[in-house]
Amino acid sequence: MRSPQQARAQASAITSGKTAPAAEPSATSQLRTLFDRPRLSPGQRRIAQYLIDHLTEAALLSITELAERVGVSQPSVTRFASAVGFSGYPALRERLQSIALGTRAGGPPEENQGNELQAAVDAEMENLENLRRDLADPDRVIAVGRALSRSAPLTVLGLRISVSLAEYFAYAARRIHPDVRLVTVGGSVAYDALLQSREAGGTWVLAFSMPRHARETLTAVRVARRAGLRVALITDLALGPVADEADVTFATGTGSRLVFDSYAAPGVMCAALLQAMTDADPERTQARLEKYERVADQHEFFLKD
Repeated sequence: MRSPQQARAQASAITSGKTAPAAEPSATSQLRTLFDRPRLSPGQRRIAQYLIDHLTEAALLSITELAERVGVSQPSVTRFASAVGFSGYPALRERLQSIALGTRAGGPPEENQGNELQAAVDAEMENLENLRRDLADPDRVIAVGRALSRSAPLTVLGLRISVSLAEYFAYAARRIHPDVRLVTVGGSVAYDALLQSREAGGTWVLAFSMPRHARETLTAVRVARRAGLRVALITDLALGPVADEADVTFATGTGSRLVFDSYAAPGVMCAALLQAMTDADPERTQARLEKYERVADQHEFFLKD
């Protein structure tokens, strides 16, 4: 039996040259693909079926109206939207409206998508649009940025595929924070690092969990919580075992059109939290950046552009 990644490798194969556009899939087909998630609860499957059967009408309903039509609670609709890959019901409704109109939200008609690489970029643009809507109210980002700034040491956790995002964040955070500890190995190594961070006075961990979600990330987050550390999580879905353990979750979509995921939206989310950290203590930020520039010039770290 093929793994999901093997299936994606075949489906996203790049062909050279222009090809004739494929026939646009029907709205029903698009919805079935969108809702094809193996772990949907019976209530969530009922919501999905209602949307498939009543797309034109449902695309215009408020969350309250949809919940009443299906016979579920409003939080159930919100959890359903997260379970099928959206930041919330408004983002899902916009996608439903774009399918009903035969266009992608904020993008060109389906028949003008181009090749697989262009389709992958289109999907990432949609992830960024969803993130932009989420950041309309920046208060939560500002609050978490302040908390991360005050945590000394600050631990950044990213295992397996999530290592690259954790390394990026830790590299930048060290320019503005006096004690950033990066954990990229699971098991007892992660346990030791987390316990030592708490003993040294740390209060927060910033964790990354990208698909496929590593079991050892869940274990490490639980260890952090038991040690008395609070956890801010950047991941792709607001629901799931790791999100359930976190104190704060920032759910940002990942690009999944190609064999390996791409992380445009999580990268911007990292930059937003870093900005919030710099704003939390501007005097410390300025002093540390100036000191780093002097060292960089002295040792000629960088090429002269």
